[in-house]
Amino acid sequence: MREIFTKSSYFIRTFDTNDVSLPATILDIQGDKMAENQTKPKTQTKLKLVIDIIIFLVFLITMDPHSSGITIHEWLATSAIAALVVHLLLSWDWIVQITRRFVGRVNGLSRINYILDWLLFIDGTVIMLSGFMISESLLPFLGISLPRNFVWRPLHDLSANLFLLLLGLHTALHWGWIVDAFKRYVFQPIAKLFWADREKDLTA
Repeated sequence: MREIFTKSSYFIRTFDTNDVSLPATILDIQGDKMAENQTKPKTQTKLKLVIDIIIFLVFLITMDPHSSGITIHEWLATSAIAALVVHLLLSWDWIVQITRRFVGRVNGLSRINYILDWLLFIDGTVIMLSGFMISESLLPFLGISLPRNFVWRPLHDLSANLFLLLLGLHTALHWGWIVDAFKRYVFQPIAKLFWADREKDLTA
C-alpha cells in the first residue's frame, strides 16, 4: 500500500503542464481556456468603465434642464435607460451571488454595495416614471398625453437630488476600482503611446 502511494505521489509531482512531452492537444486546450478567462474579465471591465462614464456624463448634463434644455434633458435621460440595463447585465452574476448569500456569509462592504445598488435602481425608476409623467417634449413628440398632477414634479426633483447623493456614495465605495481601471485602460495605453513616439524620435 505504501509503495502504491509513493508511486502515485511521484507521478503527481512529475506531471507538469509545462513539460513538452505532454500531448499538444492538452496544452492547446489549457492555453485556450486561460486566454479566454483572462480576456473576458478585461473586456467586461473596459465595457463597464465606458458605460459608467456615459451614465455619469448623462446625469451631469441632465441635472440642470434649464441649461441643457428640456428636449435634450428628456431624450438623454431616456437613452440612459439602455446604459443602465447594460450595466445591470454586466453585473448580473455578482447580483445573483450576493442575493443568494445576502442573509448568510457576506462581508459588510458587499452587503452595503448590494443595498446601495438596489436604492439606486429604485430611485432611478422613480426618476424615470416621474419624468415621463411631467414630460414636455418626449411624450408629446410621440403623441402621448398624460394627466397632470402636482405631485410628480416635486417627486422628480427630490428623487434626482437623492440619486446624486447615492451616486456619490456608490462612487466612493468603488473608487479603488475606478482608479485601477483608469490606470490600466486609459493612462497606461496613453503612456505607452507617448513613450513609443519618444523612442522613435530618439532613434530617428
